Amino acid sequence: MTVEGTPAGDTGPGPVDPLVEVPLDTPAPISETEAEKQARTNEGVAKATGILALGNIISRVLGLLREITLANLFGASAAVDAFNVAVVVPKGLYDLLIGGHVNGAIIPVMSEITAKDGKAALWRLVSVLVSMLLAVLSLLVLILQAGAPLVVDLVGGGLDAPTQALATTLLRLTSPALIFMGLFAVLSSTLYALRDFTWPAFATAVFNGVIVLAMLLFTPPPQIQANLSGVQIDWAIARPDNGITAAAMGWLLGSVAYMLLQLPGLRGASLRLTLNWQHPAIRKIGLLYLPVMFSLVLDILVIRIFSYNLATEIMNDGGVTIMNLATTLIQFPQGLVATAISIAILPTLSRQAALFVESAEDRDAFKNTLGLGLRLAITLIIPAAVGLFVLATPIVALIFGHGAFTASDGEMTVQALRLYLLGLPFAAVDLLLVYAFYARQDTLTPALIGLFSLMVYMVVALLLAPTYGLFSLMIADSVKHVVHAAISGVIFNRRVGGLGEQNLLDTVLRTGAAAVGLALTGVALLFLIGDSLSGGTLTELVWVLVTGGVSGAVFLVLAYLLRLEELRWLVAIVRRRVGR
Repeated sequence: MTVEGTPAGDTGPGPVDPLVEVPLDTPAPISETEAEKQARTNEGVAKATGILALGNIISRVLGLLREITLANLFGASAAVDAFNVAVVVPKGLYDLLIGGHVNGAIIPVMSEITAKDGKAALWRLVSVLVSMLLAVLSLLVLILQAGAPLVVDLVGGGLDAPTQALATTLLRLTSPALIFMGLFAVLSSTLYALRDFTWPAFATAVFNGVIVLAMLLFTPPPQIQANLSGVQIDWAIARPDNGITAAAMGWLLGSVAYMLLQLPGLRGASLRLTLNWQHPAIRKIGLLYLPVMFSLVLDILVIRIFSYNLATEIMNDGGVTIMNLATTLIQFPQGLVATAISIAILPTLSRQAALFVESAEDRDAFKNTLGLGLRLAITLIIPAAVGLFVLATPIVALIFGHGAFTASDGEMTVQALRLYLLGLPFAAVDLLLVYAFYARQDTLTPALIGLFSLMVYMVVALLLAPTYGLFSLMIADSVKHVVHAAISGVIFNRRVGGLGEQNLLDTVLRTGAAAVGLALTGVALLFLIGDSLSGGTLTELVWVLVTGGVSGAVFLVLAYLLRLEELRWLVAIVRRRVGR
């Protein structure tokens, strides 16, 4: 298989590397100093972070729109239950078998091969991975097609017979998506290894958008139903259950678009299907993934089950829902800051790690790139966490406080959110450290640290449950992130011989001081606004935006006065980009 572009035997001039803004195969100017190289790398990391954050925002908005559309068209019906079963199977298999490979194993190995052997060697590895995935996933899809009734009975055994039959039909429609999702994982990893972030960044947004369009275009119109009860006729408007097929079809079409969106970025690549799967990198990827898969299994089979069961025991009605709502809000700053920065620096860290032992310059470059990521994460995640902490009450009321969601539910969710937020800065720093281990092709150490922090989480939750009830889970989660980040930092610091003069403590102190001003401003504004916040959805939205905007402006002013260099540096980059 040859991706359209140059002829199969021609690798072409190579894509443009956003970190250096010249073709990947073009050497850096001879006269360029190490400081100038690092400055270009830093600017590229900032640009990549912005692209990934923007893609994350759009995908989350469209993901929310997807759920709203599904709820508006079908409500809380048996058809939606059937759809959820049909979706969770391919998604779960993808997360376990493929998705975990990407950051922990595939990107670091691809980046190393590109740095040491060039793009021709990269195309050979990608060809093998694509060929293997097509064969293995096609076989898996055939098994799901044949065994769909058994799979549905296993996953959704509590459903009634008609709903299980519908779920079986839908699973046969959604299961082929596993093939396209797998191909996306390999192709997007290739682009990340080449440090081209644009196409992967917006893939999930396209995926969600296609699902929304499919539901709006292909869902049949509602039908008027009459139910005779004695002498009373109850009229209802509903869609037939099989109308949910539109959502399943959208899931399949979305996965195709998900994969196809990566092809423009690979223009000029030479990829062919092959039956020769003997490649030394395949074994390395497999060995790197084993600890990652162990961590995923722990998360799915231990942490979630333990947390859900404890939440249900403590609070029979609504505990899991409150926990999930608070977690949903936490994911926004986590995704926009920590995840975006981590993915942005992973390919560069992987290349620099591959050359780590070759010279002092390479070791310094690795430390400087990681230091940049840590400083950026600290500069952005602390004000985000503080702002969300202060504005927790109006934000929860704005997003969830409608319909059957009571004031008591809101208070519980706010408290849960604030306890989760205590661990957010540590979680952000920890994610970058985990990716730094991955860049050095060490997935075992993060997995072992994760196992220990998991035990800490469970012990703390059980000890605090009699006193703090449901909130013991949030406290335990924050303690877990603190422990994980602390251990990761100590071990990694020893492995690389220190991070040099990164001045992380200085960044924390300056950012923290500016964040105090943000918090005081937010609290004062909320006190002045008072009961005006409860004037309806539009009023709530306006006040949240005003309070958040003014508080954020105060943070920026204080950061400037405190000479927070990371923020000044980001502003300077934005100005240069806008001025072009």
